[in-house]
Amino acid sequence: VLLIASTVAGQPDGRPPALVVTAPVIERELTAGQTYVGTIEPLQEAIIGSAVDGRVIEFVRREGQRVNAGEPIAQLMTDTIQLELTAAEAELQFRREQLAELENGARPEEIDQAMARLAAARATRKFLSARARRYEQLMQDQQALSRDELEQAVANGAAAEEAVREAEAALALLRAGPRQERIAQARSTVDQQEAVVNRLRDLIKKHTIIARFDGYIVQEYTEIGAWVSQGDPVAEMISIDEVDVTAQVNEEAVMHVKLGQESRVEVPAVGRVDLVGRIEAIVPRAEARTRTFPVKVRLRNELVNDHPLLMSGMYARVALPVGAATNAMMVPKDAIVLGGPSPVVFSITTGEQDTVRSASP
Repeated sequence: VLLIASTVAGQPDGRPPALVVTAPVIERELTAGQTYVGTIEPLQEAIIGSAVDGRVIEFVRREGQRVNAGEPIAQLMTDTIQLELTAAEAELQFRREQLAELENGARPEEIDQAMARLAAARATRKFLSARARRYEQLMQDQQALSRDELEQAVANGAAAEEAVREAEAALALLRAGPRQERIAQARSTVDQQEAVVNRLRDLIKKHTIIARFDGYIVQEYTEIGAWVSQGDPVAEMISIDEVDVTAQVNEEAVMHVKLGQESRVEVPAVGRVDLVGRIEAIVPRAEARTRTFPVKVRLRNELVNDHPLLMSGMYARVALPVGAATNAMMVPKDAIVLGGPSPVVFSITTGEQDTVRSASP
């Protein structure tokens, strides 16, 4: 137990002794640390290019503005493709209706109509067949008819018979519905047209340059009215919702740096010395001339007046462990008495009678 106050005697002016506060001595594992110069870097950065050829007609987001993943950055002209898409969608609807007509089969009204035609054909056949038989009987009995008239009556009866067969076949076809081969052909034409529509929609989508992650536009590579070709850069984005502070650590010290360790970061430009991050990466390749290894400390960024506090490229100082961990006795700094030949602390020894003695820390 330590005495925070260094004197317990009465005050020179006769006032009572000063109050004494005690605190325990704590044994804690400590690691020697060293401060390194670091640079704030974005968590992600990318140059967004155009997937197609086209003319820029709009910049939805400009330099310095925030954009979320999936939101548009710039728009290319799509008037001609929109017309093609409208025509392709109309053709697709037509082919779908054709397929539906085949799949649904004949309507009841069409079957009723075919049955009526069959009934009419049968009635005609009955009449003409009867007339042909009468003509044959007349020809045998009285010879009142010419041979041509009899043959004409027989031919009309035969034609009526064929008409009945045709009407029966038509009714059977309606009842059976369309062939599966025709339905499959119609379905294939629908699939083919859907592919055309999807291709045009995808082409229009590619004419919109979109953000792939949340971040800020930091540079524009084109302007409204300019022509861009496939693969040309349009804008550069960075993500700084989280940032990495990259410090170059010498090879002797990097062996003591561990992933996941907390590290204090100071950013003089924003007046912050209380930032604490975690070691996210230790790059296992040294810079050839300096023999230093990049160590990345991950920090969560903050918004101040709708603007990120930490920005890419800022200077920072990073405190990193550079030695092996050792156990040490820890006391509050107010327990150390300065001003003499050496710093002194007072300790209490408990027993039958508590005693106070001084010792150098």
